[in-house]
Amino acid sequence: MKQRQDAWTEEDDLLLAETVLRHVREGSTQLNAFEEVGDKLNRTSAACGFRWNAVVRSRYEKALQLAKKQRKERLRLLGKNQAGKKRLLYTPPTPSLEEFGELVQLKAPEPTELTIDHVIAFLQSFKSNNAHAEALKAENERLQKELDELAAKNEELEKKIAKLQEDSAAMMEEYETMLRIMNRARKMTLQEEEERQTLKFKMDKNGNLEKIAE
Repeated sequence: MKQRQDAWTEEDDLLLAETVLRHVREGSTQLNAFEEVGDKLNRTSAACGFRWNAVVRSRYEKALQLAKKQRKERLRLLGKNQAGKKRLLYTPPTPSLEEFGELVQLKAPEPTELTIDHVIAFLQSFKSNNAHAEALKAENERLQKELDELAAKNEELEKKIAKLQEDSAAMMEEYETMLRIMNRARKMTLQEEEERQTLKFKMDKNGNLEKIAE
């Protein structure tokens, strides 16, 4: 079994490039090259192909074009009958009995025969799931109802707060008016007191008091 290898080394990339170029140059396929490198590096051919196309190929583009040119010239020398054929330079190894046994174990199990017990178990599971769904639905409805009630209470409280703020503003205005009236009355009282203190009186011959201006 091929194991996953995360890190590619420079030696791995060089082996991949040399193998691909050799297969192309001698008339084989890149896929066949990926199979060969995968077996040598204990990787999958798909991983080798991805590494070649994503990273390595850009470094050897000129070499790849040269290999294709050499393949074309080689096929021309071999004749037209060989021009459309691609050689397979590498044949993947046949799996051993142990590897074949592991592959057999990885196959999906054969479908079992449907019995009445299976049907009953399915129906019970369906009933349980349905009951759970109904319980969730009821809980959701209850929470939605509570949410609506809280929203109504919140709206009512907002109205009360607005009314209190309005009443508070009116009371503040009345209080300020009262303060102005009291201040005016106090000033008038002080003024009268000052005027009273500035007046002098004298008694006439008949015994009456009369004001004497200063």
